[in-house]
Amino acid sequence: MQAERQDGTETAQAAADAPATGQSLTVRAEPDAAGERLDRFLAARLQPLSRARLKALIEAGNVTRDGAAGRDPAEPVLAGALYAVAVPPALPAAPQPQAIPLMVLYEDADLIVIDKPAGLVVHPAPGNQEGTLVNALLAHCGDSLTGIGGERRPGIVHRLDKDTSGVMVAAKTEQALGVLSAAFAARDLDRAYLALCWGLPNPPAGEIEGAIGRDPRDRKRMAVVARGGKPALTRYATRRSWDAAVALLECRLATGRTHQIRVHLAARGHPLVGDPVYLRRIPAAAAKVPPELRMRLLDFPRQALHAARLGFRHPRTGREMAFESPLPADMAALLALLDGAEPA
Repeated sequence: MQAERQDGTETAQAAADAPATGQSLTVRAEPDAAGERLDRFLAARLQPLSRARLKALIEAGNVTRDGAAGRDPAEPVLAGALYAVAVPPALPAAPQPQAIPLMVLYEDADLIVIDKPAGLVVHPAPGNQEGTLVNALLAHCGDSLTGIGGERRPGIVHRLDKDTSGVMVAAKTEQALGVLSAAFAARDLDRAYLALCWGLPNPPAGEIEGAIGRDPRDRKRMAVVARGGKPALTRYATRRSWDAAVALLECRLATGRTHQIRVHLAARGHPLVGDPVYLRRIPAAAAKVPPELRMRLLDFPRQALHAARLGFRHPRTGREMAFESPLPADMAALLALLDGAEPA
């Protein structure tokens, strides 16, 4: 099967030229391709595009079937369907500096500590190639950061999800990167998160343990799994609660898995307020909240999770350092509403 140009003219060379030109390619599925994984099907016909590259394009919405976009690389191929792949023009191999404002809590020759706002992606990835924390750090720190820990994620020793706010540290030297990375790997630091969840956990303080891996029903989500996951342990304590409908928790991680707090609390029946991935239906606890307030909570536009504290030893001097970030305005406004007051 040859690739077709967008005008329908078949040409094998089109696939080879696609990565450089940014053109769109189409492939019609033959009958014996029915049921094959979409990313595998396309990779076999659109060389030199790799399967990993095609998977990223599918997840970014750059692949359509008969004109309709899908985002599942494992989708079974339909015989006779026309698949169109839009390959964006090539981007620079290394992230470029961008003058994005940063809230700097501390900075010296070895490291920088920032208060990350919700909505800021940490490093470039498919769908977010620009406007990331890495782009901002490159502009702020200049040449001193270039190449520290690799071109794609210079200085990054840990990350927060795009819509999680709070304290982060980045390294400015290779020595600082090594020491801080080791501290995060060993959990030899002090980290605390504030999470606003539905319901009141029972007991109000305790531990949640459960291996985390890809959700077998939805590969874009993580889940507590019986097999194949990585061990995970979250410690939590209830700071405040409102009629057992909503609770503010302080969470500490004994491990660091993708979406760990969000997954563990959702698995216990206490998903985070506003979580777009793990809050999939209106929780029963919402019935305990007055209708107007209920809608404000249900309409919260992100997961209500904030990295409130980060403490570590300075990678060069060994001095104990600790940084705190107050609740951001959007979460503070929710707490004010729960308390019956108008938010500031």
